[in-house]
Amino acid sequence: MPEPYIQDVFKTSGVPTYTFVHPREYPRLLLNLRTPGRGLVVEGPSGIGKTTAVENALAQLGLSGRVTKFSARLPEDVEYITMLPSLGSVGTVVVDDFHKLPPSARQSLADYMKTLADRSAADVKLIVVGINKAGESLIQFAHDLVNRLDVVPFESNPDERVRELLTKGENTLNMHLNVADEIVAAAKGSFFLAQMLALEACLACKITERQDFLVETDTSFEALRAEIWKRLGTSFRKRCESFCRGSKMKSAGRAPYLHILKWLAEEGEWTLDLRSAMRRHRKMSGSVSQVVTKGYLADLLAGDEDIGAVLHYDATSEQLTVEDPLFVFYIRNMPWARFARECGFISVEFQHRYDFALSFAGQKRDVAEALHAALAEHDVEVFYDRNEQHRILAENVEDYLLPIYQSEARFVVPLLSREYPERVWARIESDAFRERFGENAVIPVWFTDAPPGMFDESRKYGGVTFDAGGNLHSQAAEIAELLVRKLAEDRDATGQQSAAGDG
Repeated sequence: MPEPYIQDVFKTSGVPTYTFVHPREYPRLLLNLRTPGRGLVVEGPSGIGKTTAVENALAQLGLSGRVTKFSARLPEDVEYITMLPSLGSVGTVVVDDFHKLPPSARQSLADYMKTLADRSAADVKLIVVGINKAGESLIQFAHDLVNRLDVVPFESNPDERVRELLTKGENTLNMHLNVADEIVAAAKGSFFLAQMLALEACLACKITERQDFLVETDTSFEALRAEIWKRLGTSFRKRCESFCRGSKMKSAGRAPYLHILKWLAEEGEWTLDLRSAMRRHRKMSGSVSQVVTKGYLADLLAGDEDIGAVLHYDATSEQLTVEDPLFVFYIRNMPWARFARECGFISVEFQHRYDFALSFAGQKRDVAEALHAALAEHDVEVFYDRNEQHRILAENVEDYLLPIYQSEARFVVPLLSREYPERVWARIESDAFRERFGENAVIPVWFTDAPPGMFDESRKYGGVTFDAGGNLHSQAAEIAELLVRKLAEDRDATGQQSAAGDG
């Protein structure tokens, strides 16, 4: 039987022999490996060839036989990693998945790299491999490391290098991939995904080894992608559902976790900077900020091993990174609208920037604060002036506020206390949303201590009563529950109208 076999050409594990392509960063890698004592950090997304490049470079320099490899994913390896400073001449050591190390181990490693660099140690070479920002994370533990090590950032490989990988495989197997262009596009710079897709294309055409005569595959890439995506669903579907639902499913909310995962799928470098993402997606900034700043996102990943196996979250930098390239392929090909419905969310398309806008007199800020907090627990977007102070700075306040109450909030919730008519800003806001009573977009909250007849005009419409002498937080929670139920009905009706229109 002719060789080589398909699994040795398009490799999805181990170091490729026939299809190895030098990444752009390869010369810098070689330069560092030739420099005694100087630490090396290789960082970048999973699946683009970081570890493969390091192993190939070590072999090229004749060092591969004297290398000790550790993985921060293995508890027994973590123990050895923390002991490295006391082990003496250990030769070349590769620490993979650095970002998985506990802080104490990262601190120890940072101090050791500084010591090695200061004495230009020829008997120890330390190589750290991790996801994006691994170098920055290491330097945080020893700021004066910045001039004592090299950080080689691996980015997504350009299309021509992915194409080179495929061409090497085609030549080795004496065949031609009819879907090579589609594989290059779908790989988005990942050598791993290119290897996997090429392997699957060959298997679909029953090519398992080198061909005696030149052949060409005749597979449909769309069918191939659909089949792979369906198969990956057995591993990743439930993890995606668990992540998107968060710690508690809120069907009427804005699905912050689902949007985070969707944004991550759309990122080119497999790492999502949540601070930047929230600035780009203003309609979602409030609900996403809630799960980020309160630690809910960090707790979700720390508490679920299955999710933690495919996603890594750095709470300090607020960055979410994919650990598994197959997971990237899965979420990039996710039909998000259908998936959201199947997860139980009423809608993930929002016409309004805010779900609710609170209008109140300053004397009732405690009530507004409690109501805002209760609503935020339902993952909805609420305009509350204290949250917007940084945006209002240097702005014409009236020009900033009027559009919110006129159209940008689905529902306006005025807290109609005895002080409300006397406050200047409350009057300006009420003038802005007055016409929206007729649009069923205003839900008044009447305070029991307001003088009789003060808000009679508003009582033509459905609202809620707040007992000024009752328990603040329990009433806020009850009102929030009513408001969210109203929002859910509204979204459900809007979704049905859209579906009818599409039909």
